[in-house]
Amino acid sequence: MRKYFVTGLLVLVPLAITLWVLNLIISTMDQSLLLLPERWRPAALFGVNVPGMGAILTLVFIFLVGLATRNFIGKRVVWAWEALLARIPVVRSIYSSVKQVSDTLFSSSGNAFRKALLVEYPRKGCWTIAFLTGTPGGDVRNHLQGDYVSLYVPTTPNPTSGFFLMAPKSDTIELDMNVDEALKYIVSMGVVAPEHFDKKLIIDPAKLEA
Repeated sequence: MRKYFVTGLLVLVPLAITLWVLNLIISTMDQSLLLLPERWRPAALFGVNVPGMGAILTLVFIFLVGLATRNFIGKRVVWAWEALLARIPVVRSIYSSVKQVSDTLFSSSGNAFRKALLVEYPRKGCWTIAFLTGTPGGDVRNHLQGDYVSLYVPTTPNPTSGFFLMAPKSDTIELDMNVDEALKYIVSMGVVAPEHFDKKLIIDPAKLEA
Protein backbone atom coordinates (compact mmCIF):
# COMPACT_ATOMS: atom_id res chain seq x y z
CA MET A 1 0.00 0.00 0.00
CA ARG A 2 2.86 2.35 0.76
CA LYS A 3 4.31 1.83 -2.72
CA TYR A 4 0.96 2.61 -4.32
CA PHE A 5 0.62 5.72 -2.16
CA VAL A 6 4.09 6.97 -3.10
CA THR A 7 3.38 6.26 -6.77
CA GLY A 8 0.18 8.29 -6.51
CA LEU A 9 2.11 11.16 -4.92
CA LEU A 10 4.69 11.10 -7.70
CA VAL A 11 1.90 11.48 -10.24
CA LEU A 12 -0.30 14.02 -8.42
CA VAL A 13 2.24 16.33 -6.75
CA PRO A 14 3.87 17.61 -9.99
CA LEU A 15 0.41 17.98 -11.56
CA ALA A 16 -0.94 19.88 -8.55
CA ILE A 17 2.06 22.21 -8.41
CA THR A 18 1.83 22.86 -12.16
CA LEU A 19 -1.87 23.71 -11.91
CA TRP A 20 -1.22 25.91 -8.89
CA VAL A 21 1.51 27.87 -10.70
CA LEU A 22 -0.65 28.25 -13.82
CA ASN A 23 -3.59 29.42 -11.72
CA LEU A 24 -1.36 31.93 -9.94
CA ILE A 25 -0.02 33.31 -13.22
CA ILE A 26 -3.43 33.51 -14.91
CA SER A 27 -5.14 35.05 -11.87
CA THR A 28 -2.37 37.64 -11.62
CA MET A 29 -2.64 38.51 -15.31
CA ASP A 30 -6.43 38.68 -14.99
CA GLN A 31 -5.94 41.73 -12.79
CA SER A 32 -5.29 43.68 -15.99
CA LEU A 33 -9.08 43.63 -16.56
CA LEU A 34 -9.36 46.19 -13.78
CA LEU A 35 -7.77 48.71 -16.17
CA LEU A 36 -10.79 48.44 -18.49
CA PRO A 37 -14.00 50.40 -17.97
CA GLU A 38 -16.51 48.32 -16.03
CA ARG A 39 -18.91 48.06 -18.98
CA TRP A 40 -16.15 46.46 -21.10
CA ARG A 41 -15.29 43.72 -18.63
CA PRO A 42 -16.41 40.12 -19.31
CA ALA A 43 -18.71 40.17 -16.27
CA ALA A 44 -20.69 43.04 -17.81
CA LEU A 45 -20.55 41.77 -21.40
CA PHE A 46 -21.29 38.09 -20.82
CA GLY A 47 -22.86 38.17 -17.37
CA VAL A 48 -20.16 35.93 -15.92
CA ASN A 49 -16.42 36.15 -15.26
CA VAL A 50 -14.34 34.34 -17.88
CA PRO A 51 -11.03 33.09 -16.41
CA GLY A 52 -8.06 33.79 -18.63
CA MET A 53 -9.48 36.83 -20.43
CA GLY A 54 -7.09 39.08 -18.54
CA ALA A 55 -4.17 36.84 -19.49
CA ILE A 56 -5.16 37.04 -23.16
CA LEU A 57 -5.54 40.82 -22.87
CA THR A 58 -2.10 41.11 -21.26
CA LEU A 59 -0.42 39.01 -23.96
CA VAL A 60 -2.13 41.00 -26.74
CA PHE A 61 -1.09 44.27 -25.09
CA ILE A 62 2.54 43.13 -24.81
CA PHE A 63 2.51 42.05 -28.46
CA LEU A 64 1.05 45.38 -29.60
CA VAL A 65 3.60 47.35 -27.58
CA GLY A 66 6.41 45.33 -29.14
CA LEU A 67 4.92 45.82 -32.59
CA ALA A 68 4.50 49.56 -32.10
CA THR A 69 8.03 50.12 -30.84
CA ARG A 70 9.60 48.44 -33.86
CA ASN A 71 8.88 51.37 -36.17
CA PHE A 72 10.48 54.81 -36.25
CA ILE A 73 7.68 56.63 -34.43
CA GLY A 74 7.50 54.02 -31.70
CA LYS A 75 11.24 54.20 -31.11
CA ARG A 76 11.02 57.99 -30.78
CA VAL A 77 8.19 57.65 -28.26
CA VAL A 78 10.19 55.14 -26.20
CA TRP A 79 13.25 57.40 -26.37
CA ALA A 80 11.20 60.38 -25.15
CA TRP A 81 9.65 58.28 -22.37
CA GLU A 82 13.05 57.07 -21.17
CA ALA A 83 14.43 60.61 -21.33
CA LEU A 84 11.56 61.73 -19.10
CA LEU A 85 12.18 58.93 -16.58
CA ALA A 86 15.89 59.77 -16.57
CA ARG A 87 15.04 63.18 -15.08
CA ILE A 88 13.31 61.70 -12.03
CA PRO A 89 15.99 60.99 -9.36
CA VAL A 90 14.69 57.82 -7.66
CA VAL A 91 12.85 56.40 -10.67
CA ARG A 92 15.92 56.93 -12.85
CA SER A 93 18.14 54.59 -10.85
CA ILE A 94 15.48 51.87 -10.52
CA TYR A 95 14.38 52.00 -14.15
CA SER A 96 17.91 52.04 -15.59
CA SER A 97 18.99 49.09 -13.44
CA VAL A 98 15.93 47.00 -14.33
CA LYS A 99 16.27 47.89 -18.01
CA GLN A 100 19.92 46.86 -18.13
CA VAL A 101 19.11 43.50 -16.53
CA SER A 102 16.11 42.86 -18.80
CA ASP A 103 18.05 43.87 -21.92
CA THR A 104 20.81 41.46 -20.95
CA LEU A 105 18.49 38.55 -20.16
CA PHE A 106 16.08 38.88 -23.08
CA SER A 107 18.40 40.13 -25.79
CA SER A 108 18.58 37.68 -28.68
CA SER A 109 22.21 38.62 -29.32
CA GLY A 110 23.40 38.13 -25.73
CA ASN A 111 24.81 35.04 -24.05
CA ALA A 112 23.27 35.56 -20.61
CA PHE A 113 21.90 32.31 -19.17
CA ARG A 114 22.48 30.51 -22.47
CA LYS A 115 25.41 28.39 -21.30
CA ALA A 116 25.74 26.02 -18.35
CA LEU A 117 29.21 25.78 -16.85
CA LEU A 118 30.91 23.55 -14.31
CA VAL A 119 32.90 25.45 -11.66
CA GLU A 120 34.69 24.63 -8.43
CA TYR A 121 32.57 26.13 -5.65
CA PRO A 122 32.52 26.77 -2.71
CA ARG A 123 36.00 25.26 -2.31
CA LYS A 124 38.63 23.34 -4.21
CA GLY A 125 37.44 19.85 -5.10
CA CYS A 126 33.72 20.67 -4.89
CA TRP A 127 31.92 21.31 -8.15
CA THR A 128 28.62 22.94 -8.97
CA ILE A 129 26.68 24.13 -12.01
CA ALA A 130 26.70 27.83 -12.87
CA PHE A 131 25.27 29.92 -15.68
CA LEU A 132 27.23 32.34 -17.83
CA THR A 133 25.90 35.89 -17.46
CA GLY A 134 28.57 37.81 -19.37
CA THR A 135 31.96 39.36 -18.73
CA PRO A 136 33.06 41.75 -15.96
CA GLY A 137 32.70 45.41 -16.86
CA GLY A 138 33.32 48.87 -15.53
CA ASP A 139 36.24 49.48 -13.20
CA VAL A 140 36.11 45.83 -12.14
CA ARG A 141 37.69 44.87 -15.45
CA ASN A 142 40.73 47.06 -14.67
CA HIS A 143 41.53 45.04 -11.55
CA LEU A 144 41.22 41.56 -13.07
CA GLN A 145 44.20 40.18 -14.92
CA GLY A 146 43.37 37.71 -17.67
CA ASP A 147 40.19 36.44 -19.27
CA TYR A 148 37.35 36.44 -16.73
CA VAL A 149 33.66 35.56 -17.01
CA SER A 150 30.66 36.51 -14.88
CA LEU A 151 28.73 33.59 -13.39
CA TYR A 152 25.49 33.04 -11.52
CA VAL A 153 25.54 30.10 -9.13
CA PRO A 154 21.93 29.19 -8.20
CA THR A 155 20.98 27.62 -4.90
CA THR A 156 19.07 24.37 -4.48
CA PRO A 157 16.13 23.79 -4.66
CA ASN A 158 15.28 27.49 -5.26
CA PRO A 159 17.29 28.68 -8.28
CA THR A 160 15.92 32.23 -8.03
CA SER A 161 18.44 32.94 -5.28
CA GLY A 162 22.14 32.41 -5.66
CA PHE A 163 25.58 33.98 -5.85
CA PHE A 164 27.30 36.19 -8.38
CA LEU A 165 30.91 35.24 -9.11
CA MET A 166 33.68 36.41 -11.42
CA ALA A 167 36.08 33.61 -12.23
CA PRO A 168 38.87 32.96 -14.75
CA LYS A 169 37.46 31.44 -17.90
CA SER A 170 40.14 28.74 -17.76
CA ASP A 171 38.71 27.57 -14.41
CA THR A 172 35.30 26.83 -15.92
CA ILE A 173 34.15 23.88 -17.99
CA GLU A 174 31.42 24.41 -20.57
CA LEU A 175 28.82 21.65 -20.34
CA ASP A 176 27.12 19.99 -23.28
CA MET A 177 23.82 20.62 -21.51
CA ASN A 178 21.12 23.18 -22.19
CA VAL A 179 19.83 25.55 -19.52
CA ASP A 180 16.57 23.63 -19.00
CA GLU A 181 18.41 20.38 -18.26
CA ALA A 182 20.78 22.18 -15.91
CA LEU A 183 17.89 23.81 -14.02
CA LYS A 184 16.12 20.47 -13.63
CA TYR A 185 19.35 18.98 -12.30
CA ILE A 186 19.74 21.82 -9.78
CA VAL A 187 16.11 21.97 -8.62
CA SER A 188 15.94 18.18 -8.13
CA MET A 189 19.16 18.30 -6.08
CA GLY A 190 20.81 15.92 -8.52
CA VAL A 191 17.99 13.37 -8.52
CA VAL A 192 16.83 14.11 -12.09
CA ALA A 193 20.11 13.77 -13.96
CA PRO A 194 20.37 14.61 -17.67
CA GLU A 195 21.15 11.86 -20.14
CA HIS A 196 24.74 10.68 -20.00
CA PHE A 197 26.80 11.90 -22.91
CA ASP A 198 30.17 10.23 -23.31
CA LYS A 199 32.32 12.13 -25.78
CA LYS A 200 34.78 9.25 -25.91
CA LEU A 201 32.17 7.14 -27.66
CA ILE A 202 31.79 9.59 -30.54
CA ILE A 203 33.13 8.15 -33.80
CA ASP A 204 34.08 10.50 -36.60
CA PRO A 205 32.33 9.35 -39.82
CA ALA A 206 35.30 10.61 -41.84
CA LYS A 207 37.60 8.15 -40.04
CA LEU A 208 35.21 5.29 -40.82
CA GLU A 209 35.24 6.17 -44.51
CA ALA A 210 39.03 6.28 -44.49
